[in-house]
Amino acid sequence: MNKQQIKIFLENKAYKLRVHSLQMTSEAGSGHPTSCLSAADLVAALFFYAMHYNPDNFHCPTNDRFILSKGHASPLLYGAWAELGKVDQDALLKYRTLQSPLEGHPTPRFKYTEAATGSLGNGLSIGAGMALYSQRFNTPFNTYVVMGDGELAEGSIWEAAEIASFYKLYNLIGLVDCNRLGQSSETMHGHHAQRYADKFAAFGWKALVIDGHDMQQIMSALDKARDASDHLHPTVIIAKTIKGYGVSEVADKEGFHGKAFKKEELPAILAELKSFFAFAAGYNVANINWQPQLPSDPEAKEEKGCPNFEPHVIVYKKGELVATRKAYGRALASDLSVCERIVALDADVANSTYADIFGEKYPDRFVQCFIAEQNMVDMGVGFERRGVVPFISTFGAFFSRAADQVRMAAIAESNLRLVGSHAGVSIGQDGASQMALEDIAFMRTVPNSTVLYPSDAVSTTQLVNCMVEYTQGIAYLRTTRMDTPVIYDMTETFVIGGCKVVRSSDADKVCVIGAGVTLFEALKAYDQLAKEGISIAVIDLYSIKPLDSKTVQEVALKAGKRVITVEDHHLEGGLGEAVVYALKDTDISITCLAVTKLPHSGTPAELLNYEQIDAQAIVAAVRQLV
Repeated sequence: MNKQQIKIFLENKAYKLRVHSLQMTSEAGSGHPTSCLSAADLVAALFFYAMHYNPDNFHCPTNDRFILSKGHASPLLYGAWAELGKVDQDALLKYRTLQSPLEGHPTPRFKYTEAATGSLGNGLSIGAGMALYSQRFNTPFNTYVVMGDGELAEGSIWEAAEIASFYKLYNLIGLVDCNRLGQSSETMHGHHAQRYADKFAAFGWKALVIDGHDMQQIMSALDKARDASDHLHPTVIIAKTIKGYGVSEVADKEGFHGKAFKKEELPAILAELKSFFAFAAGYNVANINWQPQLPSDPEAKEEKGCPNFEPHVIVYKKGELVATRKAYGRALASDLSVCERIVALDADVANSTYADIFGEKYPDRFVQCFIAEQNMVDMGVGFERRGVVPFISTFGAFFSRAADQVRMAAIAESNLRLVGSHAGVSIGQDGASQMALEDIAFMRTVPNSTVLYPSDAVSTTQLVNCMVEYTQGIAYLRTTRMDTPVIYDMTETFVIGGCKVVRSSDADKVCVIGAGVTLFEALKAYDQLAKEGISIAVIDLYSIKPLDSKTVQEVALKAGKRVITVEDHHLEGGLGEAVVYALKDTDISITCLAVTKLPHSGTPAELLNYEQIDAQAIVAAVRQLV
């Protein structure tokens, strides 16, 4: 086909995407047809002109990638794959139904989805992760991210824009559907597309402003974006469009966001659309032998994870003082030597999380994300989608900034490994702003998540190794700032969903359950109570989710049906509540010691005492029970 034929062909595809979008949303009785009508030309040009990919091998490593950041326009994604022959019309008309993978916003239930989107502001960061993967792993492809102009108000977009420029992600191409209208009002800059372009240019992007309904301009802009011969700048195309384009009742009008046309209205709407796009709608494409431009290796197979993983053994001696955060860094650096698919991302605290051990040894597999945790988590999603094993670290408290990104990663079924250091009041003098005290609660609520809280270097190392192979969702490892003694032999094994009974006897009066630093407080309490002739069982609940309720219940029943939990975390949602839930159908009594006061600066010992989660508090609680 010559350029003119290609242009007409693309206009026909854009028309068909609009028809699909209107039919799908009207049949569903819900959706965002006006947002689809504005972006249809951009999506058609990407799938049928710019992108190099093998539609028969979606996971081909060298395929170009498409991320629909404005996920409410999901009918365009499904419609494009229908035009490629991978989704039939009947399936399209089941859009938004319980049995259909074609959800209101894209998720991996639709197998041609690159990223779960819909919570706006995530797509560009995921794209940045994929683009950086392409460069770091020498796997050539471009990543295209379609955004709405409304989501450019999200700070995460600009975190991604800045880091994409810093890492010279020339293979990252953003397209902004600048249709002027948000959900409830006009967007921040309306149709002043140049203002958006100026912002991206200030961040170091190559920015192009075009008419988003002029196919010739779209093709030309995409040609320029693919020409990244300088290998210096990412590209953004600001496409000025009309929301509801082609339907006079709603075009460029407020109040129609997220409103589907009624079924009885659809015939008239489709007739108007056909008249508006008369030439494109009437164009006969039956005799056109179109094929997508294939990638460099269209039959390449995807590599995923670390198959046959056998970690190196790191030797620790009992009694040796090692912070669990440092044991994490050592374990990760050791693991990469046997699995080159591991990457580490950190938010400018690598010398505190000890991810710097990994970074110094393997700089090409370490990503400095700077102080931008939202972007960091989503970049990790981008890496993970390309079959990499990402470990993402920062202070546990700062993952709260990226709560939405973690939540969306879970919806995307991404296997992220999150590591939060500086947990609890035991960090000491830095004060409350640095103390992770909500992290267990947050991570426990994430669907299909695992929450791990080791106490010493041996357990930390083994749990890091477990995380390498964990592919069931988000895995969170909680590490502590202070040095703690090694208490386990090198022969001990630790598994996700397990626990360790570190003290027990037939004379136990109470079962005390701790994790991390409070395990050591429980052991101190054990020694003190033993001198008084009171015997207690002590459990190291290193796996808080999933929780070994069977072992906990067995030990508690032998210990007089009395349990005391002690944790360096807020009472709400923490270890104690997890145990309460696990034992809810028993007659075991449970006392929960946790952080209940607003903490402040002080020594670790002072703060553990202030919050009544130290050995002294445990001893007092045991005495009260017995």
